[in-house]
Amino acid sequence: MNSEFIEALEELEKEKGISKDILLEAIEAALISAYRKNFGSAQNVVVQIERETGQVRVFAKKTVVEKVEDERTEISLEEARKINLNFQVGDIVEQEVTPKNFGRIAAQTAKQIVVQRIREAERSIIYEEFSGKEDDIVTGIVQRQEQKNVFIDLGKVEAILTPAEQMPNEEYKQGDRIKVYITEVRRTTKGPQILLSRTHPGLLKRLFELEVPEIHDGIVEIKSIAREAGSRSKIAVYSKNENVDPVGACVGPKGMRVQAIVNELKGEKVDIVKWDADSNEYVANALSPAKVISVTSNEEEKVAQVVVPDYQLSLAIGKEGQNARLAAKLTGWKIDIKSESQYNAENNKNL
Repeated sequence: MNSEFIEALEELEKEKGISKDILLEAIEAALISAYRKNFGSAQNVVVQIERETGQVRVFAKKTVVEKVEDERTEISLEEARKINLNFQVGDIVEQEVTPKNFGRIAAQTAKQIVVQRIREAERSIIYEEFSGKEDDIVTGIVQRQEQKNVFIDLGKVEAILTPAEQMPNEEYKQGDRIKVYITEVRRTTKGPQILLSRTHPGLLKRLFELEVPEIHDGIVEIKSIAREAGSRSKIAVYSKNENVDPVGACVGPKGMRVQAIVNELKGEKVDIVKWDADSNEYVANALSPAKVISVTSNEEEKVAQVVVPDYQLSLAIGKEGQNARLAAKLTGWKIDIKSESQYNAENNKNL
């Protein structure tokens, strides 16, 4: 190794943020192992790399003794005092034992260590960058599919969209640009593993934050989300400003804002409802687009009985119970829906 090698390490420090001193210490430690492997394992040695020139030197550490029993680890007091008169029994003497062909071994070892540390540093940088993006939305490009897993290129790293996190009936073609939600970033021996989702309610939340300035600015707040990915979702919103209609802000001029989100989610229907501190009002809103006549609630059990016009019953319940199910999930209430004629018949029977 030479001064050019030291200059290369200094460039690495600037470009990759890997400390030159840490690299040199790692190379020195690796060279100790290389020396023992090639020139005798019993010796206690240290390796020193000259920080300016890159020159590598190996020193055997020997203990000063009265009588030498092992020449590899001990030196007599007489021999030690030929080096320095001040040595005493028990002191440690360092004698240079650099082999002639050690430079070649040193160069190979140094290269391996540098490459390894660069990889580790790059993985660490990517991990730190993406671990800060957990629960956030990113745009990626579909790379390939393997065993139903979809691999998405996020620029610096490839991330995984597992079958459980893929939207039903959504096709992922190579080269497609899609928005994905980062659910977890794991540190592994092969580098960071990034797990993505297209079904997470957080994806819908982040899409609204991107499309609706009033949400981004904190004027409109998302209170709750219920989602059946690929089919239908409900989102409850609230405005801190009386002059701002939270539902209107989310729908946007001519429905442009919500339509952009629906398009990103490949046609998933999104009901935007107004959150209300009044439980009865909130439950009624949550059943939108169905019209509600009345809501009677039990606060302790969180059960709400809802009455709707006869012609609105199927709309309130929804296909396969989806509208009622999403409303219950959105509000956290158990919702019992009855038609007006059912409710009246039951009341008349009780009279």
